[in-house]
Amino acid sequence: MFAEVDKDACIGCGACPEVCPEVFRMEDDDKAIAYKNPVPSEFLESAKEAAEGCPTEAIHFQE
Repeated sequence: MFAEVDKDACIGCGACPEVCPEVFRMEDDDKAIAYKNPVPSEFLESAKEAAEGCPTEAIHFQE
């Protein structure tokens, strides 16, 4: 499964890398990215938790 952060929707709150730093990080533009794709199976649950906690619903998953 692949994670994607919609940069237009991201407000740079930093919640996703706080919940799942193994998949998400903040970039120089203060927006998050999913830097580990495909998401390793051992981090999939925490990546989904990060998506659920995103205040702007900017994180999406694709098979």
